[in-house]
Amino acid sequence: MSPRSPSVNEELRRRSRERILQATVDVVDERGYEATTLGHIADRAGTARGLVSYYFPGKRQLLQSAVHRLMHRTIREALERAPQPAQPPGRELLARAVDAVLGLAHERPVLMRTHMAGILQAEGFVQCPEQQLLAQVLRGAVEQYGAGDPAQDPEADYRLLRALLMGAVFALLLPGAPMPLVRLRAELFQRYGLDWEMGVPPGGEPPGGTEVRGGPATGPAAR
Repeated sequence: MSPRSPSVNEELRRRSRERILQATVDVVDERGYEATTLGHIADRAGTARGLVSYYFPGKRQLLQSAVHRLMHRTIREALERAPQPAQPPGRELLARAVDAVLGLAHERPVLMRTHMAGILQAEGFVQCPEQQLLAQVLRGAVEQYGAGDPAQDPEADYRLLRALLMGAVFALLLPGAPMPLVRLRAELFQRYGLDWEMGVPPGGEPPGGTEVRGGPATGPAAR
């Protein structure tokens, strides 16, 4: 039997890593972080326990990479849907990105709460390929939103959006005192001057009716 080519080996490694990342979000979502072991993840992924440790130095790093992958894939899928007619493309893309992140927090609270707790520990963000892809897709949405604005600073604008989204996710998941999804979405949409109908609106109207209280957004974020 001829040895596999480097390209075939690379594809097998990629698929193995993808299975491990997907298994991680599924198992942690079901069992919680503390009750999940690398063995559980390996079993779900259909791979050897040692291979999990080969790709990832520990469970915390693995979880962050897995959630970052879930986030960037979810956002990218939202951005790639057919555009809505009569909506400014840049604003529609930003609305979809915001809704994708809030939607994950709303639909997978155990997973996202565990992820936020890990980020707030000493290790902070794990600088991995999945985190870089998440940054890339969010930065792209920000660039599209601010296209044509001579004052745009894509890196600073991306960092601000990331901070606002993290704050909204934290507020949505705060045990015992969560903020309502509709209110958090309304505040973010007001800041960026986005119409409520953009993205994927939750059921019902924004607080105060069809217009967000306070009128249209103003200031540097309202482009």
